[in-house]
Amino acid sequence: MAKLMLVVLGALVAMAAAKQFEKCELVRELRKQGFPESEMRDWVCLVEKESGFRTDAIGKLNGDGSWDHGLFQVNDRYWCTRDGPAGLECNLSCAALRTDDITAAATCVKKIFARHGFGGWTAWKAHCQGAKPDISKC
Repeated sequence: MAKLMLVVLGALVAMAAAKQFEKCELVRELRKQGFPESEMRDWVCLVEKESGFRTDAIGKLNGDGSWDHGLFQVNDRYWCTRDGPAGLECNLSCAALRTDDITAAATCVKKIFARHGFGGWTAWKAHCQGAKPDISKC
């Protein structure tokens, strides 16, 4: 019973700590994190389509048994560890990708982008290769 209470409490704390960015707020944060202006509309589109601008997002179960985590929906098969100590390619836990401070997530997605470009994200391929969001007022 005590273990169940801790799990429920942990879930409630995570939900309370979750952040949902507004579009221009995300643009400001991505600029702060050093994302190039020339790619900004692509990143905003990707985040909108992948997570709905939510830092706590966990995607649906993928066909290979993996999950996608956080604002950028980083996959736990290669990039972060679901359980246990930080590890895999980004050397962090998946929980670190689901916090309001997106510094760790930004570092990780820059690594993914360096290897795969935007093609590393299914939602970008499906939704962001054409029309992208207007961020001119941001």
